[in-house]
Amino acid sequence: MSFIKEFKEFAMRGNVIDLAVGVIVGGAFQKIIDSLVKDVVMPIIGRIVGGVDFKQLYLNLGDQSFETMALAEKAGAPIIKYGAFINSIIDFTLIALSIFVAVKVINRLKRQEPAPAPAAPETPEDVVLLREIRDSLKK
Repeated sequence: MSFIKEFKEFAMRGNVIDLAVGVIVGGAFQKIIDSLVKDVVMPIIGRIVGGVDFKQLYLNLGDQSFETMALAEKAGAPIIKYGAFINSIIDFTLIALSIFVAVKVINRLKRQEPAPAPAAPETPEDVVLLREIRDSLKK
């Protein structure tokens, strides 16, 4: 029974919950960036460099030639899909840049917590005794 109790305490810690939320949001964010790269950025870059579809760029390592990458894949030819790799590099760069910007914004928005006030130095024992004597004399 103590195993279950320990696991519950572990799972309910703030850091574990924050991590779980971060992973879920990160997965959704990755889909957005992936779509941005594949559906917006790469077509623009392809258009700029002469109508190239980066998804279809590949290097055939086999002896036969194929008109499209789909035909090469269907035939089981050994191919290197360097267009997909370029997409992944741009995808990673945009995700890293987005996270960098988000962290900078969050750090700026985070309230600067005031430093705790320094603790008052302890009063020496002889001063405490003198005050007690003074207070007794006043009475």
